[in-house]
Amino acid sequence: MTTPFTTTQTGTPVASDAQSLTLGADGPTVLHDRYLVEKLASFNRERVPERNPHAKGGGAFGELVVTEDVSQYTRAAVFQKGAKSETLLRFSSVAGEQGSPDTWRDVRGFSLRFYTTEGNLDIVGNNTPVFFLRDAMKFPDFIHSQKRLGASGLRDADMQWDFWTLSPESAHQVTYVMGDRGLSKSWRHLNGYGSHTYQWVNAEGERFWVQYHFISQQGVEHMSSEDAERIAGEDADYYRRDLYEAIERGEHPSWDVKVQVMPYEDAKTYRFNPFDMTKVWPHADYPLIKVGTFTLNRNPKNFFAEIEQAAFSPGNQVPGTGISPDKMLMARVFSYPDAQRYRIGTNYNQLPVNQPHAAPVANYMHQGNMQYQFNGPEHRVYTPNSFGTQGGPVADPARGVESSWESDGELVRAAQTLHAEDDDFGQAGTLYREVFDDGAKARFLETLTGQGLAITIDEIRERFFQYWTNVDAELGTKLRAEVSAGHVPSPAAAGSGPDVEPVGI
Repeated sequence: MTTPFTTTQTGTPVASDAQSLTLGADGPTVLHDRYLVEKLASFNRERVPERNPHAKGGGAFGELVVTEDVSQYTRAAVFQKGAKSETLLRFSSVAGEQGSPDTWRDVRGFSLRFYTTEGNLDIVGNNTPVFFLRDAMKFPDFIHSQKRLGASGLRDADMQWDFWTLSPESAHQVTYVMGDRGLSKSWRHLNGYGSHTYQWVNAEGERFWVQYHFISQQGVEHMSSEDAERIAGEDADYYRRDLYEAIERGEHPSWDVKVQVMPYEDAKTYRFNPFDMTKVWPHADYPLIKVGTFTLNRNPKNFFAEIEQAAFSPGNQVPGTGISPDKMLMARVFSYPDAQRYRIGTNYNQLPVNQPHAAPVANYMHQGNMQYQFNGPEHRVYTPNSFGTQGGPVADPARGVESSWESDGELVRAAQTLHAEDDDFGQAGTLYREVFDDGAKARFLETLTGQGLAITIDEIRERFFQYWTNVDAELGTKLRAEVSAGHVPSPAAAGSGPDVEPVGI
């Protein structure tokens, strides 16, 4: 039988299932990539009203205080020494639905909003510094593979590992989530990361590449797979309850805000592609620089209004900050607001939690469903107009500083440019060999053994063994032996929930 070819919803053959259309291999993603836009827009509308990924979560409000001078790197008012900004942080699980237990093995979402004097700045990341993919064309497929089968409505280890083993760029993140970081003690005891590379611009117009790190002052602590399994049955809202009650007791969790800064020109020749979301920048090359600290000190007054309706987007940048040629990031700038317009409504930014709290709003967008803020009758609904200051606002290039980078290339569907030390498994192997201690390695092997035993298709199981052999040869040998012997690990190590379900990602 001939393998069918992929098409758009209107039957047009698709050139690639894995690569977005960009201006050169490392240039911007173009809006007229019809299939990418169609695929993401369709994915954004698959479920209502809960979020597609990151459905289950909780959060709180607080304050960022900048204690260090980083003005040589950015002109952003929010990051000037002495600045204080109201802060919102939403934690979440990625794969589970609204009622899922908090303690299933998973990545933890870490979505930050700073209500700055220049507008809202959102940094939407996870408790890991990397991600499973480097191109958003594969993102809907990735989430589908971690959710449920169409026929049975059940999660399935075969489809999960089928996707991962056919997507070797996932190895670094999968190593994180199958390790101790996949089972955090609480939301208070995890680090957060912007995960992407962003850009900073200083007052002189100099550009720098940055990565955000949010280091828990409570320490990074994990729970055992046995405790995670037990708590999943005893208290499905364990993380949410822990955060709320800690703040009510006056135990206000704090995180140090730090950045890695890469000079603009370094990115062109750095040994790893700095815009590849599956890679980290080693601290030996670009040390952490402290910016300040934020503390969560106020619980929401209404969980639905202030947490469930919170609508984040990595496209919410301010003068002096911006995005980079990271292909995942460029697509998220479209996908997140698009999902929010569907999930909440056209005017979702008029909700109190999404409004800028320290900056005015002035533009010519009007009407749409659920509008309840509007301009006065003298305000024109178009620009340019002939009515001067009464006619409405005027764009100011001096205030609206934007990030940028040069790109000169043909429109292509291609992987990002490989740098000297780029590969899919190298950093995952370094994480396993040099960061995991002996206890973490033993727990990691036990977790992977449970995963291997849950795979029922021989071809996928063989790729599973090769995947981990590529990460570390000794690990691959041990894993093959354990699974072949039929070793039965503890239930929680085997999966994300009862009956040895696959982990939630």
